[in-house]
Amino acid sequence: MQDRFSFFPATTDRLADIEAVFDDCADGRNCRCAYWYRPNADYKAGWGEGNRNWFRSLVAERRPPGILGYHENEPAGWCGVTPRAVFDRLRRSKPFAPVDDKPVWSINCFIVRKPFRRQGLSRLLLKHAVEFASANGAECLEAYPVDQAPRASNGAELYPGTLSMFLDAGFVEVARRLPARPIVRLECR
Repeated sequence: MQDRFSFFPATTDRLADIEAVFDDCADGRNCRCAYWYRPNADYKAGWGEGNRNWFRSLVAERRPPGILGYHENEPAGWCGVTPRAVFDRLRRSKPFAPVDDKPVWSINCFIVRKPFRRQGLSRLLLKHAVEFASANGAECLEAYPVDQAPRASNGAELYPGTLSMFLDAGFVEVARRLPARPIVRLECR
């Protein structure tokens, strides 16, 4: 199955495919990863079409904001990965405040279209997000996954990925300020 997947940076020529992935997810359709980037008032005011337009401008910037996974030639999944410094919400967050002064990249979101769920695509997206970040100069990657051990989680809560997925990929827990939301890191170099 893995050999049927391919992965590419989220660039403007792939915008229609990125939108196909987002549109297959109720929250993704309205959020467009704006939750992490935009001040809360702008994020809420933009819910839906405003965040869609904002995301289109984000993709048009120099650095792709993530990667897109394809099953054969069909868009199947998304992983947001970019330098932590661009995320407004992380700059203001107490639970996800920096653990040190190290410049890190952050993995903030996974979306897998319904036909491709439960096939290991999130883990493949993570693997390729690490490769993408490393190739673009990241020395350290950070994420804020959901630890499912303290309590059951519904599917909508799992957009940051699961702790087990990150630990299996070699990430280590470096802080935990919320019971079910650790901060994990992977040294890239």
